[in-house]
Amino acid sequence: MSIPVYLYTGPEFGERNDAVNALKADLKKKFGSFDDYLYYATDTSVPTVVSMLQSESLFTPATCVVYKSAELIKKKEDIEYLSSWINSVTPNPKNKTPRDSAVLILVSDETSIDAKITKLIPKENQKIFWVMFENRRVPWLKDLFRKNGYSIEEDAAEMILEMVENNTESLKNECSRFFTLFPQGTCITSENVDSVLANTREESVFSLFGAMVDASQTQTKRLENSLTILQKLRLAAGTSGGSADAIVAGLTFCFRKLQVYHQLCRNGHPDDFTLKKNGISSPSMRTQYSNAAKLWTIGQTMAIISMLSSTVMNIRSSGTAMEESYLEMLIYSIIVKKGASIQTYQDFE
Repeated sequence: MSIPVYLYTGPEFGERNDAVNALKADLKKKFGSFDDYLYYATDTSVPTVVSMLQSESLFTPATCVVYKSAELIKKKEDIEYLSSWINSVTPNPKNKTPRDSAVLILVSDETSIDAKITKLIPKENQKIFWVMFENRRVPWLKDLFRKNGYSIEEDAAEMILEMVENNTESLKNECSRFFTLFPQGTCITSENVDSVLANTREESVFSLFGAMVDASQTQTKRLENSLTILQKLRLAAGTSGGSADAIVAGLTFCFRKLQVYHQLCRNGHPDDFTLKKNGISSPSMRTQYSNAAKLWTIGQTMAIISMLSSTVMNIRSSGTAMEESYLEMLIYSIIVKKGASIQTYQDFE
């Protein structure tokens, strides 16, 4: 019998959430009902989480606790506390009938957490959820449309992928709009994508990046426009796209792609096939990354990526109260300071 503790890590939010929901469905099938809790390591202590797992309700037969930002569990006393509870639910000669109605799911956007915790969890209960490789994205999107009774042109699929963050949760949310607006059997074209997403969609982390690299604007205007979009995204913070994690993750995706663009341009301007193979396919996207490469050198780009990672850690360690300030400082540092205030990398020769 496997112990009721799971570790799900990685940046692919959609598949990771599906795995969490599958565990909950199994728990409901087995016990009929359960108390469902969600905590963050930034706000809720390990002893509080363990206390919830140890408590037995008079009204529900099982408990499920999802504990996010698990990479922040590092204190010796917290690890020992968690270890003690995990040992109490692990079958062994002295513990022949451990309680299996309390399930703990540790979740992290990072790809790993403290090794002392990881080794307590069976390998079969651990999984890293990676974002899709470029060559998987179009087939996955076509399959999503097919399963919902639609088809989609290749150019239209690539257009969606340029506009939506590379995780299945965001893609499902955005594509659900087509399933509402068009009858089943429709073949979605580039014109449909342009009318549904490009012209009517709400602000996203990609429109934020677009404002940051807008070559037609002065630096001051780019900063002003970017902060305005950031504010709109934060007002939509109740959705996954407006959370601090989603904003930083989306910008990291953009600047990692800019890093790739710089590397492709080291030996001259790359051909269309090379750009398309690396996820920079449409003319508008190529113009955007060309503008970005003029604004930030590859060294500055790497510094910005480091700054994005530091911002995530700062937000998670300080809780939600400072999110707004950290995000505004992040945008200012990228546009005005070009990442130099955080870290300096030597540009490639």
